[in-house]
Amino acid sequence: MESEKHADVVLSSGIEIPVPAGGELWTVGAVILNQKGRAFAQKRSPERRLFPDCWDIVGGHVEPGETLLDTLVREAREETGWRLRQVRRLLGITTWTGDDGDGLRHEADYLVAVDVDGDLDHPALEWSKHTAYDWFGPEDLSRLKENRGPGEFLIHDLVAAALQDRGGHQPARPGCTWSSGGSPG
Repeated sequence: MESEKHADVVLSSGIEIPVPAGGELWTVGAVILNQKGRAFAQKRSPERRLFPDCWDIVGGHVEPGETLLDTLVREAREETGWRLRQVRRLLGITTWTGDDGDGLRHEADYLVAVDVDGDLDHPALEWSKHTAYDWFGPEDLSRLKENRGPGEFLIHDLVAAALQDRGGHQPARPGCTWSSGGSPG
């Protein structure tokens, strides 16, 4: 049961955690804000198959046998060394098709809080997959569009929504659909 497996993770009231149907490919993303209200992003390495040399939030593909919450917890730990503490709100559910041949994906993105051993200024990045990280405020949002094609601004839009909300409980933004060959970003 989800609540027993992740008893240390607080789900804010009304948080939707979709259950993938058989055969569906899902990804999750986590927008993490620091105490100054700035959002964490990491730059994918130029060698990455999907979205090379682009800024991204913490997240990844749901593996067989995992729930979306399992994946959020795992990805936060793997990509930063941080422990997921709270899922504050669903920012949106999006459907997109990457250019890697893996087909249609469903993505659920959340505003989360993390616990850190040490401090937020020193994430334990997967340096083989990421080349940089930074904290983004409203004045930095345009950088999240670097190396993205027209209309590929999912990451920019998610971070902008999280910064605007700053942990409040506004309704989730509606999902959007990317056509074949399109991608989030």
